[in-house]
Amino acid sequence: MSNRTSQPLCLRAFGPLACFTRPELKAERMSYAVPTPSAARGLFEAILWKPAIQWHVTGIRVLKPVQFTAFRRNEVNSKAVAPARNVMINGGDIRPFFIEDDRAQRNTVALRDVDYLFEACFSMTARAGAEDNEQKFVEMFQRRLTKGQHFSQPYFGCREFAAAVEPADNSPEPIPEDRDLGLMLWDIEYDERGNRPRFFHATMKQGVIDIPLELESFPGSSDSPDAKSKKKPASKKQAKGAAV
Repeated sequence: MSNRTSQPLCLRAFGPLACFTRPELKAERMSYAVPTPSAARGLFEAILWKPAIQWHVTGIRVLKPVQFTAFRRNEVNSKAVAPARNVMINGGDIRPFFIEDDRAQRNTVALRDVDYLFEACFSMTARAGAEDNEQKFVEMFQRRLTKGQHFSQPYFGCREFAAAVEPADNSPEPIPEDRDLGLMLWDIEYDERGNRPRFFHATMKQGVIDIPLELESFPGSSDSPDAKSKKKPASKKQAKGAAV
């Protein structure tokens, strides 16, 4: 990520339902009490996505009280397998996928009547062209947000939970609530070693959640020096195995 970031940009998103699934409870979906930074980043990317920029969520404001609701949904137990490249080019048999034969009802504990204000900035990537600059993309984002334009439908965690998005002007004040949210998914790190989830310790103070730009510099994160120093020392058996 570039050290230089753009000016802060805000949007307001609200809707009847949201589900930011906790990874440790994914068989029966259970939502976090607030949006994850990666879910918030998806809202900004739905409005403006370009290879030249990378979004970084810096803050979340909860504008309505946290309320849960439970219901059952029809889901499938497996994913459809994409056909091989040569089959797509030359034709051939494609493995069928019948939803009726693989359907299952699962319980979902989601959030209802949600309203949030998100703050983010972006940095320029290595794919930025000579004519690309921060002001260009700032104005592009603000124009698209005002006109209600987006590349894909914004949603809260699951695609069926659509989000209405608008400028953050005249938004209500955050809820007056403090809450320790515990470990929360920060984002997924993508590199040649594979996809790696990153977590941080989230807290809400008077309805506001501050999001770190970098986990290493944020106290209480799972990657911070303090967290690393608290790891349990290796047992004698582990130490012996390492020596071998």
